[in-house]
Amino acid sequence: IPEDPADKLLLASWGLPKAVLEKYHSLGVVQMFEWQAECLMLGQVLEGKNLVYSAPTSAGKTLVAELLILKRVLETRKKALLILPFVSVAKEKKCYLQ
Repeated sequence: IPEDPADKLLLASWGLPKAVLEKYHSLGVVQMFEWQAECLMLGQVLEGKNLVYSAPTSAGKTLVAELLILKRVLETRKKALLILPFVSVAKEKKCYLQ
């Protein structure tokens, strides 16, 4: 969790590898919404505890999930399973996450 509350919205403040940050930046994602950062700071979510959250379509739910998955995969060196609701979304994420 970023020490300075002003930095909590910046992706660069969350300890992501440079290559991941560059990919997000190339897609125009430099910072999160306030609610996304709050989700990441809830309880022990960053240590692998469960998180249930809800937001409207296209609000940015996937970014929260991606950041949590990336963090766990990089820390544990284990695989992750990302379940998506539609084939088109799954194909898009496959290309995006590669």
